[in-house]
Amino acid sequence: QVQLVESGGGLVQAGGSLRLSCAASGSISSINAMGWNRQAPGKQRELVAAMPSGGSTNYADSVKGRFTISRDNAKNTVYLQMNSLKPEDTAVYYCNAKIKVAGIAGVYDYWGQGTQVTVSS
Repeated sequence: QVQLVESGGGLVQAGGSLRLSCAASGSISSINAMGWNRQAPGKQRELVAAMPSGGSTNYADSVKGRFTISRDNAKNTVYLQMNSLKPEDTAVYYCNAKIKVAGIAGVYDYWGQGTQVTVSS
């Protein structure tokens, strides 16, 4: 069984910073891509940032230059450093990962429970 546990959300004023963390645990054989998505009230879930196993990064245009994704492979953890936050960044942020579970064929998507980020103006 695999779990993704997020932390680091909260309330911050516009222009402030937050750092989200997401740790994967369980019977993990390997982790391919890890990333962050978000869902604001009344909107569809959208990709924020992704980091495939090769080390490249992808960002939504709306966060380029402000957010940075990074991984600690030894800890099976992905981070999202969010700077210069704006009210429109307010959303529930979800971690996801493509994981190969030990003893099971195939790679599967796993999601965290979500962490609320609220940016006040």
